[in-house]
Amino acid sequence: MAVAGTAVERRLADIERRCRSGLDSTALGTEIPGRLRRVVPAEAAFFATVDPVTLLFTSATAEDPLGPATALFLDNEFGQADVNKFAGLARAADPVGSLDRATEGSRTDSARYREIMAPLGLGDELRAALVSGHRCWGVLCLHREASSPGFTSEEIALVRRIAPVLATGLRMAVTAAPPVDTAAGPDGVGLILLDSTLRTVSMSPEAEQWLTDFPDGDRQGAGLLPVSVLAAAAGPVPSTVRVRGRSGRWLALHTSRLGSQIGVVVEPARPAELGAVLLSAHGLTDAQTRVAALVIRGHSTRQLVDELHISANTVQEHLTAVFDKFGVRSRRELVAVLLADLSGFG
Repeated sequence: MAVAGTAVERRLADIERRCRSGLDSTALGTEIPGRLRRVVPAEAAFFATVDPVTLLFTSATAEDPLGPATALFLDNEFGQADVNKFAGLARAADPVGSLDRATEGSRTDSARYREIMAPLGLGDELRAALVSGHRCWGVLCLHREASSPGFTSEEIALVRRIAPVLATGLRMAVTAAPPVDTAAGPDGVGLILLDSTLRTVSMSPEAEQWLTDFPDGDRQGAGLLPVSVLAAAAGPVPSTVRVRGRSGRWLALHTSRLGSQIGVVVEPARPAELGAVLLSAHGLTDAQTRVAALVIRGHSTRQLVDELHISANTVQEHLTAVFDKFGVRSRRELVAVLLADLSGFG
C-alpha cells in the first residue's frame, strides 16, 4: 500500500505540474484525462471547456462509446431534470459527485443512466465542475463499465483534489493570449440552422469556414458539428457563447429560435462580449467584475453607486481589490491594461 500510495502522489504531482505549465485548453483536455485515469481507473472520459458566463460547452473531447451519444447527453444536460448536472455542481459547495452516491445506489433513478448510459453498457460515473476564481472553466466526467465497481470515496477525493488545479490551468489559458491570425476565417457572418433534434438543416459557406477554426472543428470531417454549436442550440435560447479558435481569435455564437428551428450565428466576438470572460479569468469575483466592466465604460463612482446599488465605500473596496489583481494604482492604468488585453483578442 505504501508503494501504491507513493505512485499515486507522484502521478498527481505530475498532473499538477502539467496544469501549471502553461498548456492551452486543447492540450489540457487531451492530456490530463489520460493522466488522471492512471490514478482513478475508468473505461471512458469526457472533458469540456465551458463559457464561464453561460456554462455552455465551448469544446469537448469524448472517448468511445460517449462520442456518438453527444446529442443525447446534451439533451439531458440542458433539457431534463437529473442528478449531478454540471451547472449544479458548478454552484455547489462540493463540485464533485458520483452517480452511485447521488442516487444512493439506485442508478435507474437517473434518466441519464436509464436512457443513455445503460444502453451503452456503462455503470457509475464521476463528474466534476472545474472551478477557479469563482467561475467554472470546464467539466470532467469519468465512466466505468456496468460490470465494474463504482467509484470509491478515496477516488472521489483524488478527483476533488485535482479539479481546482485543472480549473486554474484552464483559467490561465484564457489570459495567455496567443498571436491572433486575423486572416483565419471569412469576413462575413455565418449562419447555421438546426432542427429540434440538433440536426443540421442548412449552413452558409461562411459558417463552414468559421467552424474549421473551432477547437473541435475537425469533427466536421465526420459530418458532425462542434459540441459548442450543439450545446448553444441545446441550451437556453437566446444565448451567446464565446469560443477561442485555433487561430487565437475569439468567436461568438448567438442563438435564436426561428419557428421550429434554431439559428446559430457565428461571427468574430466583439470586445464588449469578452469583457466578463477575461475579467473573470484574472480571478475577479462577480462583484469586482461588475465594477471593472463599468469602469471600462467610463462610469464615475456616483454612477457605480446608482447602477449597482452599493455604497461608495464598497465601490472603493472592489476597486482596490481589482487594482491589486492587475498591478495598477488608478482607474486610468486599469482601463489601459484592460483595453490592451481586449484588443489582443481580435
